[in-house]
Amino acid sequence: MAARGLTWSQLYVGQEFESATRTITEGDVVTFAGTTGDYSEVHVSRAYAEKTEFGERIAHGLLGLSMAHGLMLGGGLLFGTAIAFLGISDWSFKAPIRFGDTIHVRFVVDELRRRTKRPDQGVVTFAVELVNQHGQVVQSGRKAILLHTEPEDALLSTEHQAVEPAR
Repeated sequence: MAARGLTWSQLYVGQEFESATRTITEGDVVTFAGTTGDYSEVHVSRAYAEKTEFGERIAHGLLGLSMAHGLMLGGGLLFGTAIAFLGISDWSFKAPIRFGDTIHVRFVVDELRRRTKRPDQGVVTFAVELVNQHGQVVQSGRKAILLHTEPEDALLSTEHQAVEPAR
């Protein structure tokens, strides 16, 4: 059996995590532009971008947001326990992500809420910071994810227990 990630029950408010790093390449930006259809010149035109306040091409803000999500979940932290991404709030784009920047994610459990109609599921809200190699926070906000509350094996064993009828 593959290693499992943390369940909702194993998390606590204030728990901190840090992801692996990822360097943003020109290929990442070109692929994102092609996938989304966002060919804004500040991302794809060197001549145009050199005349902007950035002085060079920069990555799409949504590419950073997407990579932040992948870095959070790609390390296996919630592997097999995450059910669904529920949403983001208060997300802000604080500084550009430049080609060659190496980013990582710092995230903290900000809120835990068990679902009332499904006690085998809970919602975790993380406070998230996307950080570059200089320690500068380039994006931040909150992400909510639906998780299993218990390891799958524990859920299976309780679902299949015989229950004696009341007398």
